[in-house]
Amino acid sequence: MGSNSLFEYNQILNQLKTYTNIPQDLITSFRHFSLLIFRSDKQNKFSEPMLWIGMYIAFASLVCTLAMVADLVHGIRNRKLWFPCKYFTLNAASLSVIAVAVKLPMDLNNSMPGRMDQDAKIGSMAFVCTMMANLLPSLAAMDNKELLTNIIALGVLVITLVVNVCIQINTGLLSLYKHQEKLYETTAEAKDQSPYLYAYVHRYGIGATFYVGMLLMLLIIYACSSIAILKSKQILNSKYQEGHETTLKGLESAGSLTVDKLKQHVRNYWIMAGTSSPRFMTACAATTSASGVICACSAAISILMMHLTTGYLREYKSDYKGSMLVVFITQFIGALLGTIAPLFRCFADLSFNLSIKWTWNHINVFKVESYWTQKLCDWKHSSIPFSVSSRKSKIIIQNLVSIILSICIGFQKMVVVACKMIALIPIFFVICVLYCTRCWKWMKAIFSSGGIVLVNKPNQLDKFKDLRRFILTFQDDIELAERTLKGITKSVNRMIRKAQKQQPVNLMKLLEKCNGFKGVGEYDSLHATPLHTEDHLSCWSLTLVTLTTVAVSLPDIPKKIMDRLLSSVSEGLVYVTFVEETFNASDDYVSMQKAVKSLWLEVEVNHKWLGNELREHAPQVKTSKQILECFRDTAEIMITEVESLNICAISMHRTTMAILSYRTTIDELSQEELFSELSSMIADILAACLTNLPQVIAMKCHTDVIEKREESVRAAAQLLGETMQIINTLQDHQLPSLNKDELPFIDKWRAYLKHPFI
Repeated sequence: MGSNSLFEYNQILNQLKTYTNIPQDLITSFRHFSLLIFRSDKQNKFSEPMLWIGMYIAFASLVCTLAMVADLVHGIRNRKLWFPCKYFTLNAASLSVIAVAVKLPMDLNNSMPGRMDQDAKIGSMAFVCTMMANLLPSLAAMDNKELLTNIIALGVLVITLVVNVCIQINTGLLSLYKHQEKLYETTAEAKDQSPYLYAYVHRYGIGATFYVGMLLMLLIIYACSSIAILKSKQILNSKYQEGHETTLKGLESAGSLTVDKLKQHVRNYWIMAGTSSPRFMTACAATTSASGVICACSAAISILMMHLTTGYLREYKSDYKGSMLVVFITQFIGALLGTIAPLFRCFADLSFNLSIKWTWNHINVFKVESYWTQKLCDWKHSSIPFSVSSRKSKIIIQNLVSIILSICIGFQKMVVVACKMIALIPIFFVICVLYCTRCWKWMKAIFSSGGIVLVNKPNQLDKFKDLRRFILTFQDDIELAERTLKGITKSVNRMIRKAQKQQPVNLMKLLEKCNGFKGVGEYDSLHATPLHTEDHLSCWSLTLVTLTTVAVSLPDIPKKIMDRLLSSVSEGLVYVTFVEETFNASDDYVSMQKAVKSLWLEVEVNHKWLGNELREHAPQVKTSKQILECFRDTAEIMITEVESLNICAISMHRTTMAILSYRTTIDELSQEELFSELSSMIADILAACLTNLPQVIAMKCHTDVIEKREESVRAAAQLLGETMQIINTLQDHQLPSLNKDELPFIDKWRAYLKHPFI
């Protein structure tokens, strides 16, 4: 019946009334079916949007797939074959998208009579297993609060999914042919093929049961990994702090920071941050290997289900209609592509990270390291986190907590042992491959060298022996493979070389105009007649932006030259900001730097200063002196109670007053000469500020936040590569006799240059 089935049904009943041979009682009884038909029509109407809901599920699945592929590509490009989670991480956003992608197995009421409908529902469960295996290493990047929140959220999602699927298995919603079982049993052919037919009839229920078991195993692995991560972070952090103190002492005794010393410093911290990274260690854990094996099994079942469904791709009969095929294909491809990273992580602790010697001597399936259970033991021996008035109640609660945690410790050990047993599958495979590879290289070396086997050069061995001091692991018996250490060293060298290609060309040309550092104190704005008597803060970027504003406002200067200066200062301000953010972290300086960033955006993009057009002075304003006086007067008018405007206006007023008072022959100074002097002073100020770059790079290598150490060292390596030429150039200039702690502040420079012998 169509959409007007109730109307058609009533018409049929009215027509039946015209027949005298049909009892009226029968026609009246037919009237009771009108309500059922009405409800059916309404249900069909409500089901019309289901097609688009299916497409929405497919889109969410595609987003998850693209994120997993992005992590895969990122790992390959950076030669990190343990594939850290950069794009696909466990957080509120990813959990929301995952919840949309798994709507099909969550649906308890919608009938899925077609084979494609059932396969799509089962395929969603395989897709969840794949996503969970991919998300596991991202746990290490979270702090304790985030870890607890995300694990609880994921647990609620997975348990809800498992319960819903179990209900569907029990009700037969996930057994497409359950109602045909008796029909098969009555046939003669079925009696001979009953085992095969039973598996065929119940294949969706069997497949769903397997996936339920895998999801629960993965959820348990998540919980156990989280407990281990809490303790391993403490161990790694303690060892990192010891290495940091040792490295810092060596750096302080090394004297001036040359480019070569900075390279070595960055390399040392790169090794420490990389080997002590919780993500790295989590990717090499037995639980991660086990999750990879589970993911591979899930993918194998998914391929088998796909093979059985090949001839029925268009058999979809649910309200989702043709969107089921799109969902099934999207999630099937996502499950296959998403299996690559977890599968490679199964081999991460052997083929990429740990030596063969460690593998044979220390692999012990039934040995559970202390970091797996130490956190639970600490909780067991600590007091309850709330007060209880009754002593007897306190004893009961404390004993109960102790018993529960003892059970959890035992369960944790069982899970770790089980994961190690599962991890034996890839371990033995990799051992065979590694030994075959080593034998092949050994035989090749013998034949190529006429029976003489060449060994590594002593200086190369000493080099790597020296670098091994910076390897940090939470297990003392772990020995990092030499190829891995070489790979880590090559990765930082490669990054520095790549950053060298991004050196600021325009900034380097501007620094060629640097004439020592005399321009820093030549126009001392603090010694000009102040507009206000209160103390005035100053910073490198504010001075640079103010001077550049005056320089680019000169109307006689060609636009090409003006644009070149703007580009040079723009490149320089990037590194000036690094210096200021590293050393000037007080609230006053932060407010000033925010105002400077806003002002520079206005000057560079809109060619305005506090709303006033540059290079559009009054007709009578022509000389250099008149332009400076125009800025001075405008600045005096612009001083308001608004903090950002006040900072910029006072800086402009003081700077122009200083120039006007310093140059007694300002009337004779042409715009070209003024521009040249301002450019030279800008170059001197930039050079003085950028002499602090070696300290910035050295300090940027370290951070107390364990989750951000790799990013911090990466930023330091990037900064070193971009500024190597600048550092080498500025080392030829003689620095003023200032303390190391005074060099990052422009006021200290000005005071020294004003009175160098005080």
